[in-house]
Amino acid sequence: MLRDTINDALKTAMKAKDARRVSTLRLVQAALKDRDIANRGVGKPETTDDELLQILAKMVKQREESAKVYEDAGRPELATHEREEIVIIADFQPEQFSEARVKEVVAAAIADAEATGPKDMGKVMAILKERHAGQMDFAKASGVLKGLLSGA
Repeated sequence: MLRDTINDALKTAMKAKDARRVSTLRLVQAALKDRDIANRGVGKPETTDDELLQILAKMVKQREESAKVYEDAGRPELATHEREEIVIIADFQPEQFSEARVKEVVAAAIADAEATGPKDMGKVMAILKERHAGQMDFAKASGVLKGLLSGA
């Protein structure tokens, strides 16, 4: 289970006195605990690996945005800090799809959903999120999907 892998990595980082890795993994654990608490509030079970992959993807995206803001503000040391955290978090994500692979997967999901136009975007995105959590940027996939559906 991914949760156990992250816990083991935190223990290893603590033993190695790797402060950056420890702080980043603690942030991941805090986000996971927040999701567990939110799930408990609505009667859902503990956070699944798929949900955890979505959390990790969101954390990476937040850090990418922060790094860009820091770069634009002339704070390269803070941008570097954010990018270091991205590398640590990305260690726990599956390999991201290439652009060509995203197009291929989106086309397959369109066929499976029997989508005919832009009104079917939600149905196709649900299939993509179910099958490929953490493997692609869904904002980019949405753009590819919109292009394919409007051309259909």
